[in-house]
Amino acid sequence: MTTTVTAAPRAPQGQGVSGGEPDLWCTYAAVRTLAWLDRTDSVADPDGTAAYLAGRRNADGGYAWSRGMLSDAWATFYCTQALRDMGRPVPAVEATARWLERTWSGEAYAMLPGQAPDVWATHFSARTAVELCGGPVPDRARLLDWLRRLQCAEGGLSWSPEDARRGKADVRACYYGVMAWRAATDNGASGAPPWDEEALAAWLRARQGDEGGFRFAPAAEVPCLWATYRAVGALAALGRAPRDPDGCQAWVMGLRGPSGAFVRWEGYDVEDVWASFCAVGTLKALGAPLGPVADAVTARITELACSGGGYTYREPQDAADALSTAAAVLSAGPAAPLTDGVRWLEGCQLPNEGGVMYMPGRGSEVRCTLWALAAGAFAGDRAARDRITGWLADLQNADGGFGYWEGRGSDMVSTAAAVETAALLGEADEAAGLDGLGLDLAGALSFVDSCRTTGGEPFAHGNVPGAEPGLRPALQAQRVRLLLGPGFAPPAEAREAVGVLLDRHRVRGGGYAGEGNRVPDLLSTYEAVLAADRAGLALDTGHLAAFVDRVRGADGTAWSPLAPGSGGPLADCLGSLLARRLTAGPGALPALALS
Repeated sequence: MTTTVTAAPRAPQGQGVSGGEPDLWCTYAAVRTLAWLDRTDSVADPDGTAAYLAGRRNADGGYAWSRGMLSDAWATFYCTQALRDMGRPVPAVEATARWLERTWSGEAYAMLPGQAPDVWATHFSARTAVELCGGPVPDRARLLDWLRRLQCAEGGLSWSPEDARRGKADVRACYYGVMAWRAATDNGASGAPPWDEEALAAWLRARQGDEGGFRFAPAAEVPCLWATYRAVGALAALGRAPRDPDGCQAWVMGLRGPSGAFVRWEGYDVEDVWASFCAVGTLKALGAPLGPVADAVTARITELACSGGGYTYREPQDAADALSTAAAVLSAGPAAPLTDGVRWLEGCQLPNEGGVMYMPGRGSEVRCTLWALAAGAFAGDRAARDRITGWLADLQNADGGFGYWEGRGSDMVSTAAAVETAALLGEADEAAGLDGLGLDLAGALSFVDSCRTTGGEPFAHGNVPGAEPGLRPALQAQRVRLLLGPGFAPPAEAREAVGVLLDRHRVRGGGYAGEGNRVPDLLSTYEAVLAADRAGLALDTGHLAAFVDRVRGADGTAWSPLAPGSGGPLADCLGSLLARRLTAGPGALPALALS
């Protein structure tokens, strides 16, 4: 098998920025790996780690990626599963069950209430509903029919029935679909797989290369441990084995680094937490012994623990991420560019997915890609920009919108980030422009329009269809309309909408509120100033300066005047950019979508 590798699988060079903070996905991966190895007594600072996980719980019973964010299915699964692996109680399970019911679409589960269902969310929530809340799923027959419609003509499963009709099969979707079926049917005891099982197994087996590892899909560049774990795990759940199980085991064992833990790709030089998670998961699914790797993996995971509980992907002092690094570059400004930071960001474009990863070795994410481009990454690299363009086109969902990563349901912030990313790519290649990048621009506008709320105040939008309205999604909708131009949406109406929204959410003492007009916050104020500049509206600099003065201090920038101290590198970046806008004039703010 021959492939063209367009990105070298090695850790980013240059200097990224790390806050030394734990990450939810990393914490789940570390705890689950230790559980598989029967080493949960080695969890670092178990009380702190449990508190970190429980602290993501919201009042609605769901859990969020970080405090203050909306509950979603993946965070709820990771937090509750990790607490259970540690033998810790999960608080108020009944409330979590009620939150899950709100994400049920009638056929399957969505990441958020009101969002379109996808197989990521359906896997997470079906398992949470059954394994944590005692089940069953709300309507097993309809769920099984939805899962049945995930099968593509070639045999593999896709992210949604709509994606299946587009032929977008992926081994991750296969795993999530199979595990959702098992959760809904008491591990298969209450119903046979709803697919052509032979075709599904054959498609999965065909993803194994001669070297022994698996690829996500036929177009994937190189085999990796993430794809291998999901493919082997799906086959095992169906009672099947890979085409060459011995070759697979040998390939996995060949990815051990100097410490004896694992790397995701051949030639990669960081033994990160999810590589060990995928390797141990693969070996377990193959029925291979775990003893030969247990000590080394446990020791390596111990090195990834954060002070106060939780884990990150590598040594905390070196665990940089794309958002924090882009924030540092943008804060420094064009007069003193952090070229090492830009070089590090460019290293987050790794094999198989053309976007920028939040953390290297993970998966490409649309907001991180936007922040990296805004910080100047890939400015002179046409090939890298072309990879992002192709990835962005593949990321677009059948409803015209975009999700955070491949296969996730659409939401407004991701759709705005995708269109802004396309605009930056189009500016870099003037011959292409926004119209020449292969996106369905009319579809993007259709999704934006579907998020408009009816029966209330004019121009109101939610982050997903049917969600509560807020200033940020409403302004993001108008920015999309302005970028698409008069061929799709009347610019005059978008400019009018921005003015109405700013008046509605203006806080008398300075800044703008995400809801109502009483408590201003940094994200909403940044979006407000950015939208005003895009719409060509005059800015009351005194009003903005009053807000900036309230949130910026010697310790950094707070997320709101009511929040204590610095909100971290992202808040500090937005505060610095707003302060710069006071003197630099319109056009100074990059379009940085976050939530």
